[in-house]
Amino acid sequence: MDIPSMREKPADVVQPYRDRDIERTDMETMIETAREAAIFNRVPPARVDDLLKRAALRRLDRGSSIYLQGEWAHSLFIILDGWVKTYRMTPCGNEAVVGIHTKSDTFGEEAALADQDFVAGAEAVSDAMVVQIDAHVLAQALADDLALCQSVLSGAMEHNRCLVQHLEQLKSHTGGQRIADFLLSLCKGKHGDCTVVLPYDKVLIAAWLGMKPESLSRAFRRLRSYGVTIKKDHAVIASVERLAQYADEDPAEAWSAR
Repeated sequence: MDIPSMREKPADVVQPYRDRDIERTDMETMIETAREAAIFNRVPPARVDDLLKRAALRRLDRGSSIYLQGEWAHSLFIILDGWVKTYRMTPCGNEAVVGIHTKSDTFGEEAALADQDFVAGAEAVSDAMVVQIDAHVLAQALADDLALCQSVLSGAMEHNRCLVQHLEQLKSHTGGQRIADFLLSLCKGKHGDCTVVLPYDKVLIAAWLGMKPESLSRAFRRLRSYGVTIKKDHAVIASVERLAQYADEDPAEAWSAR
């Protein structure tokens, strides 16, 4: 299959690693974690391994810019560790957070299509490690593998489904319920009492949940009546089940407790 023409790679884009650039154990961990990405669900492991061996490994400090909105979509990224936000800048210079991504999540899917620009910027919100797959390498792999094409499309649809769910929460849930949903997502299916680490700062949590920082603080205080105590960057939850019940109740009733 012919590969669509693509723009040249910017000079500052990281080139694929060579053996001396990465420890063997790092490479094995990279491949194992990256295999769990939704875009590879339908792809044979050996095919995934071939693609990842042509990728780059990037270590990012908190606050590092990965790419900017409107920049050519030169790479697809998979997170191995840490947290990354994607965001849009409004004409007046305000930032709108449109995604928070962590281990095995992907971002920069625009790179799967020829000559696309990133619709949002990306920035590390903690120290992070990501796999960077060059758009040219990805285009060749997609041209040679129908299963990979279908899997990337499936992963993109799953990403869209998550965005729709998040939009539904913003539209239909109270601020307290949105925080409850956020904390429950950090519990990862645990039952009973649970203590979770807030993975990034409260200003970003507020932005992701469509709240102002002062509203977030008030909502955290209101959740005390549901067994939630905030201690610096930890949330102590007395009962996951009780918090889940509050998150799922009729918003009309929840408003009285907001």
